[in-house]
Amino acid sequence: MRDRFAAGLAEAMDAVPGVRIAFEPKPYEPRGRILFGTTPEGILLGEQVESMLRAPENRRLLDDGHTLCCMNPEVGHVLMGFEDLAYAFSWPLSRARLAHSHWNSQPLGNYDQDLNVGVVSPEQLEALLYTLKMYGYRGHFGIDVNPERMPVETALKNSMNAIRSANDRINNIDPAAIADMHARPADHRGQLEAYLIQQRAPRPQ
Repeated sequence: MRDRFAAGLAEAMDAVPGVRIAFEPKPYEPRGRILFGTTPEGILLGEQVESMLRAPENRRLLDDGHTLCCMNPEVGHVLMGFEDLAYAFSWPLSRARLAHSHWNSQPLGNYDQDLNVGVVSPEQLEALLYTLKMYGYRGHFGIDVNPERMPVETALKNSMNAIRSANDRINNIDPAAIADMHARPADHRGQLEAYLIQQRAPRPQ
């Protein structure tokens, strides 16, 4: 089944060569188990599909170092699969396969809720934004929410402001200090936790 899915996707991409696609893994819903449901499976799918591409334009782009079968991970889907958000996104980032991203909130596991950005586990939002910053991400942020108790416009504004607010916090973090605490943990016992607590304080002093 996996091979047929990859072969069909490669056939479709060869029919319209030069088009970069973004695959969005999801562990379950509407099926009980989706073939390529987690971030690592999305990476494997991209590599498998690209190995099957035969159109000259697609082969030329691959030979030039481009990726064509990429990913559009969604925060909610990653957390449905009990993945660590920042670590999961680091995989397509490190393989040049992050074509786009979908943003919302989600309790671990559970059904696909599409809650507003930042209302569940805001520290995960900050960790993800910090990871994107460290990789130099300059792509789009797609809001993927399903507001049930407020106007759509309000949900969009709140979600965009949640990203901006979290981004302001991580932009105040000193990457060199973080790297030093990671590299020399024996010299910084408890200091990383203390540093992050301080960064969230309205009066850090």
